[in-house]
Amino acid sequence: MTMMKRRTALLGISALAFAASMPAFAQEKTVTLAAYSGIFQDHYTKAVVEPFMKAHPDIKVQFYGMPNSAQMLGTLRAQKASPQIDVMIMDVSVAKAATDEGLFDKVDESVSKHVADLYPAARAEGVGGVGVTFDNLVLLYNEDQVKTAPTSWNALWDKQYAGKVAIPAVPDIQGTTLTIIANKMAGEEDYKKTVEPGIKKLGELAPNVQTWDPRPDVYTPIANGQAALGIGWNARAQVYSDAAGSKLGVALPEEGSGFQINTINLVKNSPANDAAKTFIDYALSPEAQAAFTEAMFYAPTNSKAQEKISKEALARTAAGSMDDMIGIDWIAVAGIRDAITEQWRRRVIPLSR
Repeated sequence: MTMMKRRTALLGISALAFAASMPAFAQEKTVTLAAYSGIFQDHYTKAVVEPFMKAHPDIKVQFYGMPNSAQMLGTLRAQKASPQIDVMIMDVSVAKAATDEGLFDKVDESVSKHVADLYPAARAEGVGGVGVTFDNLVLLYNEDQVKTAPTSWNALWDKQYAGKVAIPAVPDIQGTTLTIIANKMAGEEDYKKTVEPGIKKLGELAPNVQTWDPRPDVYTPIANGQAALGIGWNARAQVYSDAAGSKLGVALPEEGSGFQINTINLVKNSPANDAAKTFIDYALSPEAQAAFTEAMFYAPTNSKAQEKISKEALARTAAGSMDDMIGIDWIAVAGIRDAITEQWRRRVIPLSR
């Protein structure tokens, strides 16, 4: 065989080998997951996304972080004609709005067998997705300024903390949850009937408030002593309180608290629909749920996950205090949220210092 023929033959073999490898590359699918940025993204990537990709090497998950559910909904609306996102994790009340607008497909047992094992609270009427995490509101305090852990939400109203309280105002759902808690403290259990007592009580709190818009979040100014007290979500608070040198304290008041539910949703007409269903199935599995609870102290929504979670981690989640939770129908709250926001703007925020 001449040198030219040998070279041609070798090139032919190389071309065949390259061509044989092409289908493997072509089969790899990318699932775009939209969810909360920051520490949620960091912990969810390590606890859930990376193990998923290891178990499913033919599927790549691209995490698209966004600061809140409202921005996620806006992105979905903008992409409705040609979706670029496959899976979205967002607050249940915003997920209801997205479902009503036809932006989500139904997540049921045809998508994931684990749906059958979810707690009843993880399934909300009229929401396409299902609960993937539970969280609850807690009282935050600076350990240098508040020497004894508060036992009541009434600490926020204590005059000694005038000008030292940080509260994320509505439309942030932390403010909405506090409204429902204040309503109960003022003697009105049925927030669907009226939140007038709660709004009045929050007006009395306003002079103590240093900021209604803590930056970059509510946890930082309390941890560094800029504020003495505030409210926040338990999961994030637990992570920040564990940081080296942190002065952030976390307390669940005796009056109880309210659940916040994050749902995992399948975007209608998503580019990688089948692969997206595979990811949702994994995210709802006991193993993935347990891993994320251990990593970031969100309570699991899968009832079979608890047996896989350490008692220490579970005790720091909402699952460790289920009896202390105020029942909140977030779908009903979505219908009165605008009215609550208007009352805050007229009768609460203007009364702060």
